[in-house]
Amino acid sequence: MNILWDFDGTLFNTYPSLVEGFIHLSGRELNHVEVLKWLKKDSKTAFKHYGIDESERAEYQRLHNEYARTSSVPFDHLEEVLSRVDSNVIVTHRDKESTIYLLEKFNLRKYFKDIVAVEEQGFTRKPDSSSYEYVLKNHRIDLVVGDRDLDLIPARKLKITTVAFQNKDIEADFHIESYADFVPMVLEQL
Repeated sequence: MNILWDFDGTLFNTYPSLVEGFIHLSGRELNHVEVLKWLKKDSKTAFKHYGIDESERAEYQRLHNEYARTSSVPFDHLEEVLSRVDSNVIVTHRDKESTIYLLEKFNLRKYFKDIVAVEEQGFTRKPDSSSYEYVLKNHRIDLVVGDRDLDLIPARKLKITTVAFQNKDIEADFHIESYADFVPMVLEQL
């Protein structure tokens, strides 16, 4: 089994740092729950909703990475899943350096054959499928796991089986709330 993973909100619980970075960037007192709701759609939509110019994206990424270094953790039971599959690849909007930092901090880097940082490597942001197509040229992928629809849209376009993590509101072949359920609900079904 070979899996393509999203990073933020899928492998690591980075939403607290995403929300903190976004609120800091806005310079306003915003409701954390409301901001999270918008960010779960996608950051482009959140920027538009709160009137933040796209030119601030690099600063947002910097703030998020700064908060993530100290507050982000992998989801429970993740390592059990990673160790059960043949190959793991990440496709993320996060920069590669901070992705590797967090993986190494929690001794998870060894499980990943490749990390594709979408914008750093010149791909259009998801849900554009170009980064997934690139991965498919170099790796066989049987499954895509993500927490937002924009993670799964390219997989569906490319006819790859999908898993929605902690999001029942998006179209997917499987929906799970915890990685404790991944083996019985997904791996043993394929």
